[in-house]
Amino acid sequence: MRAILIYLPRLACLSLLIGLASPLASQVTDSLSVARRVAAAATLAAQEYALGVVPEGGRIRLPEEVGEARLFIDQARLDVGYLPAGVRGSADSSLARMAELLDRLAPPTEVEALASGLVGRLAAAVGGALEVLPTRPPSLERGSVVYREQCAACHGDAGRGDGPKAATLEGPPPADLTDATLMAGTSPVDVFRRVTIGVPGTAMPEFEETLSREDRWAVTAYVMTLSGGSGLVHARQGASPGEVFAAVRRQVDSAVALRSERLAFDAYLTFERIETEVRAKAPGLAGELEAAFGWLRGRVASADAAERRAIAARLLAGLERAERVVADRGSGGTLFAQSLVLMLREGFEAILIIGALMAFLARAGASERRREVAMGAWAAVAASIATWGLVELLFHVTPAHREAIEGFTMLLAMAVLFYVSYWLLSKIEVTRWTAFVRGKVEAAISTGSGLALAAVAFLAVYREGFETILFYQALLGSAGGQGAGLIAAGAGAGAILLVGVYVAVNYFGLRLPLRPFFAVTSAVLYYMAFVFAGKGVAELQAAGHVKLTPLAGAPRFPLLGIYPTLESLALQGVLLVLAGGALAWLFLKSAAARQAVVADRPPAVSDRSSSPAPSPAGES
Repeated sequence: MRAILIYLPRLACLSLLIGLASPLASQVTDSLSVARRVAAAATLAAQEYALGVVPEGGRIRLPEEVGEARLFIDQARLDVGYLPAGVRGSADSSLARMAELLDRLAPPTEVEALASGLVGRLAAAVGGALEVLPTRPPSLERGSVVYREQCAACHGDAGRGDGPKAATLEGPPPADLTDATLMAGTSPVDVFRRVTIGVPGTAMPEFEETLSREDRWAVTAYVMTLSGGSGLVHARQGASPGEVFAAVRRQVDSAVALRSERLAFDAYLTFERIETEVRAKAPGLAGELEAAFGWLRGRVASADAAERRAIAARLLAGLERAERVVADRGSGGTLFAQSLVLMLREGFEAILIIGALMAFLARAGASERRREVAMGAWAAVAASIATWGLVELLFHVTPAHREAIEGFTMLLAMAVLFYVSYWLLSKIEVTRWTAFVRGKVEAAISTGSGLALAAVAFLAVYREGFETILFYQALLGSAGGQGAGLIAAGAGAGAILLVGVYVAVNYFGLRLPLRPFFAVTSAVLYYMAFVFAGKGVAELQAAGHVKLTPLAGAPRFPLLGIYPTLESLALQGVLLVLAGGALAWLFLKSAAARQAVVADRPPAVSDRSSSPAPSPAGES
């Protein structure tokens, strides 16, 4: 008995310590939640006060807003005792100071600065984010359900504040959530805070314990749509990816210019509508954009101008790359037509050259050596196929550098296409090349070497084959991995037409209109060079080898390879200048040639008998 009496006080003390330890442990565990409540109340107090007084302070314009601000401060001070000990004193003094500023109607900027300083100290004390943004886009469908269950009785089904319980509530009536003027100054974070901690002095309860964070964000997103002011609405109305990206850019620009947390959050939520597709195709890029949006949400209100410009440039460049990944869709008809023209032009030029070789051998009395030309030509076809295989192997064994290789391939194809289109248009390229081949054939015949003659045919055909590989590889790269079937179909159709042309020319003596043919194909080749210029720069930008500088207001037309970046538009501008210069030079040269002919021609003598004979394939 005595032992019991001796240990009873000790047991009582132990029980008391255990009883005290439980709430203390709970307090430590829940300090982050308490800090979030205090930070939310202080921030809302500053916002309500700013609405209730004139900007310079000293005069109240909306007494109810100032009264609500005081209630938020009182609510925050009730939670101060549960904060970590190291920050309790400073938090309480800051809140008391805010109350004093409200009493003397200080300028709202002073109250906002005091609240921001308090939020920063709370975040440092608890080591956690005080504004927990959703990790995934809130569900509007779920938000609609939560709204009907928890909010419609007071705010009404449409959010006008006319629910069945509205008339029976004490205090201020429920807010009209459809009032665009009222909601214009309210960010999604503000709504989430009110849903979480309630609104003191009104019938608005707190839902922190009764609704999960996901449901609170879902109903927040739904509430933001009632006034038609949120970017979420645009993302849910079947907008195209291009329209969604345009909305994100506008919101980013506005958020940076106005230092608006609300618009930064809207931009984040709007981007999340297409983030899944971006992540599926470019996970690294999606991660970069998520981090950039996180910075924008957290720093847009407090960063200096240089920092805001830097993050805006980073975000806009990332969005440009993402839109190319998601929204660029090549035209199937265009890909088919480009492939068809490439095959026709390259194949037809090879037919012309081989035909010229065969005709020259016949005129030289060496028809028996045509077999050597055919052997060289077929060897060139085999070498072209092998080259194609090596190129494909290069792309597959270096997947990490695929974008860079595709970009350089497109730019090389651009240069060759521009050169070929210009010379075909001037009709000098085919003439020079045929003359070069004829000279090589004469040299090969004079030596009597079959290998030399086969080498001439090989060189002539392989040149066309290599160009074809380069152009088709660039065309496949510009299609972004899509439309390979249409490109193959265009090549197949071109090959069939070439067989028909070969039979018609060599067996039926068909004369082809070469001038119109070369004029049309030259125009198509130049168009392709222009497209490859823009898309080649885009690939190098995606690989990080070329800087990406977005240009606000610049056009976007992927079908022409036009993107709103300084680098791609500059290169395409150079092409336009070169094309204009080339056309002007050709025009002047043609005019000079006509004048020379007129000046040298005797007026009474016809030159019909001295005109050159047409080539076997058609006009010269």
